[in-house]
Amino acid sequence: MALHHSGKIVKCDQKVDITATFGSDLVLEGFTAIPNILLKVYKHIGISDFQMLLLIQLIRFHVEEREYYPTPQMLARVMEAEPARLEHELKDLLDKEIISVSEFYDCDRRVIFRGYDFEPLFSKISDIWAAIRAREIEESKKLLNSQEFAQDMFDSKVTGLIDCFEKEFGRPLSPIEVEQIEQWAAWTDVSLVMEALRRAVLGGKHNFKYINSILLEWKKNNIRTLEAVEQYDRDFHKRRASLKRRSAKPEEVPAPEDDKTDSRKKAFIRTLYI
Repeated sequence: MALHHSGKIVKCDQKVDITATFGSDLVLEGFTAIPNILLKVYKHIGISDFQMLLLIQLIRFHVEEREYYPTPQMLARVMEAEPARLEHELKDLLDKEIISVSEFYDCDRRVIFRGYDFEPLFSKISDIWAAIRAREIEESKKLLNSQEFAQDMFDSKVTGLIDCFEKEFGRPLSPIEVEQIEQWAAWTDVSLVMEALRRAVLGGKHNFKYINSILLEWKKNNIRTLEAVEQYDRDFHKRRASLKRRSAKPEEVPAPEDDKTDSRKKAFIRTLYI
């Protein structure tokens, strides 16, 4: 037969290790469950840290000791505060409508008694929870919409690239080629893919391997715009021209004539005129 115990439960046989006894009493004493959302938002509804601890003790009295209306003196035995302060803090919680005093009915004993009511507290918490959840839902909708928009833009870009490739190649693309275009569009700008296609067509190389080599070269050199491509080409031509000049053979430079030889030639010319 199940028995109802309203007082403290103590184990009779204490001939065990003290640590194990502590663990047993830890379970027998029970636990007071405090909603995490209350611990996270209590400061937003005008509850001080001391009042939060006071509320925890009120809940513990309610759950563990079945004491629904503990006096300030009873609370002072488990808190580091004088009864006068506890009475003041309880009045403040009542004035701010954090808690209230209500009448309760005990079905077993058929009696009506007064006790602290936590319904106003949980009503305020539910309002904050609803506001937080509404904001989270709104943010998630915005995120989903942005992701859907980005996906639509990506699909549109890929579709446009496929159309251009099929037009230039003069044939439908294979699934592998379509997948390659999707990979390009994922890590580089569409304008660069189009430029690489244009260069491949002008060079008469209608193959994806050649186009991929161009894009990889640009990626390796951190080129992300068409302007950067043009600057890269100019720098490349300058480097190549400079390399050609350095590799060319130096021209033969005639050695200067000897001063004495030059003087004799001038003297001979003068005799001719004389």
